[in-house]
Formats: sequence, structure tokens, C-alpha cells
Amino acid sequence: MKATGKAFLLSLAMGASAALPTVASAGVAVDIEVAPPPVRVETVPPPRGGYIWAPGYWAWRGGAHVWVPGRWMHERRGWRWVPDAWVQVGPRWHYRRGHWER
Repeated sequence: MKATGKAFLLSLAMGASAALPTVASAGVAVDIEVAPPPVRVETVPPPRGGYIWAPGYWAWRGGAHVWVPGRWMHERRGWRWVPDAWVQVGPRWHYRRGHWER
């Protein structure tokens, strides 16, 4: 392969890898006027070493609230899990996706 072909392939690969973080960080904001139902009471299973419990939450799918049950997640030492939540902003409700925080 000629040097120009190798340079082209290298620049193509580098350009594709540079675009990935932008695509991966894309999210969907959900702002609605319908208040979520009360949070369901879940029975939390006994602790598991190396895991944390992420509580269930109401998701907005297909124009309605749908309950997503809690789940075990691998722990990240030095980080804490901030659960998914709905926050009222004026007359509307804004969904905040769960995330890890230091």
C-alpha cells in the first residue's frame, strides 16, 4: 500500500475515534406536564459484595409512565450512585437520569 493510502486510513481511523465520545454522550431530555406516580416500595435483596442497589424509577415511554424495577450494579469504588429522578421545574417535570458521582 502506498504511503498516501496508509496516511488516509490512519486519518480516517483517528477521525472516527474522535467522533465516538460525541455520539456516546448524546442523551434525550424529557420534560413533561404529567407528574410521575408515587415511587413504588421495593423489597431490596440482601447485599452482594462488589455491587450496589440502584432503586427502581418511573420512565417515560410511549406517552406514559412505566415502572423500571431496581437492579444490582457493579460498584465503582470512590463513587456513589445518584438514582434516576423526576424533578419539578415550574409546571413541568424533568427526568434526571441516574449517574455516578465522586
